[in-house]
Amino acid sequence: MTPDAAADAPPTDGSVSRRAWRDGVAVALATSAYGVSFGALAVASGFDIWQTCTLSLLMFTGGSQFAFIGVIASGGVAAAPAAIASAALLGVRNIAYGMRMAPIVGTTLGRRIAAVPVTIDESTAVGLAQSTPRARRIGFWVTGVGIFLGWNLTTLLGGLLGDLLGDPKTYGLDAAAAAAFLALLWPRLRGRQPIAVGIAAALVAVLLTPVVIPGLPVLVAALVAVVVGWFNLFGRRVAA
Repeated sequence: MTPDAAADAPPTDGSVSRRAWRDGVAVALATSAYGVSFGALAVASGFDIWQTCTLSLLMFTGGSQFAFIGVIASGGVAAAPAAIASAALLGVRNIAYGMRMAPIVGTTLGRRIAAVPVTIDESTAVGLAQSTPRARRIGFWVTGVGIFLGWNLTTLLGGLLGDLLGDPKTYGLDAAAAAAFLALLWPRLRGRQPIAVGIAAALVAVLLTPVVIPGLPVLVAALVAVVVGWFNLFGRRVAA
């Protein structure tokens, strides 16, 4: 086989699976690192270490957790209903993820139940970014389980060392998760439709964030993708 032929050969199942492992581990490490900032911010907002760790263990969805402690910190216990509503709005998106990932994680009831707590932004993104069914499963499980373990560990670490760490932004932890998402998204922006969806969703989120409660901009921005996909806006028309 010539070098050119080898380069043009389709990737093997083993190489695709290894890529899924690498993607999952990389995203898990980047996202877990951000758990340090959650632990530190939660303790600084008045939560004790056990309350902070319980939030990560049971809620386990970063956006909802940050929204919850942010609202509580600004309004105290009286703001609890608003905090719960904001966290719930951000968590609604996981229902859509579950519907999309159900046929990928496995057909048995046990696997689907086990997948519920780890069906999050990152595990869904890594899973869907892979090219074969087996690689999608690997990407989903490696990312989801890796982040669950890492996030809870770094939450504890951040809660214990919060004052010593200082501002998490100093270490760039506030950008870790966003950078990981961008790395997954960028290769998929190869046509007019995905580019249009990305730009429109970003504009909607930016415009709404200063004027509505946390969580709502994410849901409204997601509607952009639904509308564009449903009507195939900007997509190539299939010849009759």
